[in-house]
Amino acid sequence: MNTRERHILFQTCYAHFIAHFNMLVFPALIMPLATGFEMDMAQVVGMSFWMYLLFGVSALLWGGLADRFGARPLMMLFYLGSAASACLAAVFCRNPILLPLALAALGLFSGIYHPVALGWISKEMRRISRGLALNGIFGSLGIAMAPLLAGLAVWFWGIRGGFMLLALVNALGVVLMVVFAEPSRQDHDDEVSAPAGQARPVPFAVLLVIMMLAGIAYRGSTVILPACLELKTSGLLLLARSFGDEWLTANLAATITAGFILLPAILGQYFGGFLAERFDLRLAYLLFHATTIPVVFGMAYAFDLPLVLLGSVYFFFLLGTQPIENTLVAKYTSARFRHSAFGMKFALTFGAGAFVVKLIEYVQKNGGLENVYQLLGGVSLVLVCCIVVLIGVTKSGSIRQP
Repeated sequence: MNTRERHILFQTCYAHFIAHFNMLVFPALIMPLATGFEMDMAQVVGMSFWMYLLFGVSALLWGGLADRFGARPLMMLFYLGSAASACLAAVFCRNPILLPLALAALGLFSGIYHPVALGWISKEMRRISRGLALNGIFGSLGIAMAPLLAGLAVWFWGIRGGFMLLALVNALGVVLMVVFAEPSRQDHDDEVSAPAGQARPVPFAVLLVIMMLAGIAYRGSTVILPACLELKTSGLLLLARSFGDEWLTANLAATITAGFILLPAILGQYFGGFLAERFDLRLAYLLFHATTIPVVFGMAYAFDLPLVLLGSVYFFFLLGTQPIENTLVAKYTSARFRHSAFGMKFALTFGAGAFVVKLIEYVQKNGGLENVYQLLGGVSLVLVCCIVVLIGVTKSGSIRQP
C-alpha cells in the first residue's frame, strides 16, 4: 500500500469500529433499561426500531451525497453527528419517550459510514478484497467490544455512562481524521489505480436481495445476543461466581460473554478476505452462509457453554462474508456510482434489519427465544437459495475480485 491507501485505511478502519460500536451499545443496555423503565425486554428492544431503520435507509441518501461531494466531509459529519446524538441519549436515558428520538438521531448519522467509507475503499485500493478484509476486522472488533465496554461502563457509571462513552469514542474520530489526513492523489499518479467494476444490473439486483436477507440475520442475531446470554447462561454465571464474588452481575457477565463470542469474527473477516482474493467469490459466499444454517438452529436449543461455542462459530462465518460480499458489490457496479451502490446495499441490509427488531419483539413475546433463532435459520435457508440463483445468472466462468 502507498501512503494514501494506508491513511485512508487508518480513517475508515476506526470509523468502521465506531459505526458498529454505535449500533451495538444499545443491546447491552436492554436489560438495565428494562429494569429502570419497568418494562419487559420486548418493549425495550422495540425502542431501537427507528435507530436501526434510519441506520439502514439513510445510506441511500448518504451514498448519493458522497458521489457528489466526496467522502471526507461526510465522514466528519458522521463523527460529529454521532457524538452529539450520544450526548442526547445520555441526557434522556431515563425518559422512555425522548430516548428513542436520540437513538434515532444516532442511527441517522451512523448510517453515513458504510456507503461512504466502503465506496472510498473500493475506488482507492488496488487490492480491494485485502482492503475490505482489514476494514472488516475493525468492524468486527467494534461489534465485539461494544457489549463488553458498554457493560463495564454501566457497571461503573450506570446507563448514562454507557452513552457518554459512546460520545467520547465518536469525538476521538475527528482527531484521527485530522492526524491521518490522506495525501493528495497526485502524489501517486504513477501508481496502478484501483481496478474498476462493471455495471451488471441483473446480478446486482439478485445480490441486493441476498444482502437484504443477510441484514435480517445480522441485525436479529446481534440485537438479541446479550439478552439471550443473560437468560440462557445462568450455569456459567454460577460457575464464575464460585471463583469470585457477587460483584459479577448477570448483565455484566452476559456482555463480557457476548464480547468473547464476537471476537472470533475478526478472524472470520480475515479468512473471508483471504478466500476472496484466491477463489470464486460466489462459491466462497455460498460456503460461509451455508455453514451458519445448522449452527443457528443449534443455538435455539443450546444453553451455557454449548451456546457460547455455537455463537462463536455462527458469527465467525456470518461476519466473515463481508469482504466477499463487498467485493461482489464492487464487481457488479461502476466506480462512478460506487457510493450510491453501497448506499443501496445498506439501505436494504440495515433497513430490512430494522424491521426484524419489530418481528423479534413479536416472536419473543409470543413464542420465546427458541422461535427467534428458528426464524433466523429460516432466513438463512432462503438466503442460500438466492446465492444459488446468483451463481446461475452469472454462470459464465469464475468470478474473482475485480
